[in-house]
Amino acid sequence: MPANSAAVSPLLRVDDLRVSFATPRGLVEAVRGVSFQTGREKLAIVGESGSGKSQTARAILGLIQPPGQIQANRLDFSGINLLGLDKRGWRALRGKRIAMVMQDPKFSLNPVMTVGQQIMEAYRAQARTSRAEARRKALEMLAKVRIRDPERVFRAYPHEVSGGMGQRIMIAMMLSAGPDLLIADEPTSALDVTVRLQVLAILDELVTERGMGLIFISHDLNLVASFCDRVLVMYGGRVLEEIAASRLHEARHPYTRGLLNCLPTIGDRQELLPTLVRDPAWLE
Repeated sequence: MPANSAAVSPLLRVDDLRVSFATPRGLVEAVRGVSFQTGREKLAIVGESGSGKSQTARAILGLIQPPGQIQANRLDFSGINLLGLDKRGWRALRGKRIAMVMQDPKFSLNPVMTVGQQIMEAYRAQARTSRAEARRKALEMLAKVRIRDPERVFRAYPHEVSGGMGQRIMIAMMLSAGPDLLIADEPTSALDVTVRLQVLAILDELVTERGMGLIFISHDLNLVASFCDRVLVMYGGRVLEEIAASRLHEARHPYTRGLLNCLPTIGDRQELLPTLVRDPAWLE
């Protein structure tokens, strides 16, 4: 692992992580020997669909269910061995120390509960506080994510808010307990460009203000180049390249170069975009 990938005091250490699934046709390896560490920084994990990005994130949170299996030489968060946690240990960790924002709020928010009820429930599960204090915290977090009328949104149901507002609500919910690490799995892919920028600005402000770590999973190379500190490029369940986000367009691996070359350019009169030619050696 490159020396510049090591933070002075890493929050998360991952060494030779493997995620596999038993199928009728044999064992399928979704993640194959992924190693990295991250601290209080914005780390991006990029790659095509099926590259293992989300399975890596789910493994970190212990969300891989049978027939899935997790193996690693080391999976350590802030001195806690994640491989050795039981259900009680995970309940104490998820939400309070590590939180995750999913891609589409429509599938994450409960349609029969108001927004306020859901934020309060999530907060009280971690903080063990009164309903009055949980309500105050929920309104405070809605204001933090720049929702203009927190009281109205607090009383609203998920179907009454837009996609962008739904994602802000999810961020408010996940950050209410003050986690040390936030995993954001494609949090802006379902949003239009203007709303996407607003959500990114909110994430950036809150992560910086709270001194948190962020793992940002995305397909958008241009976005992570301007938003994150460091980038891991995944393909076929492996990390092929690690590079500073500001130098992403100087990447040397043929796969990363191929992804960058496939991006359309405004003003480019080229009729056909280049296609990525994959080398079987990348899977070895």
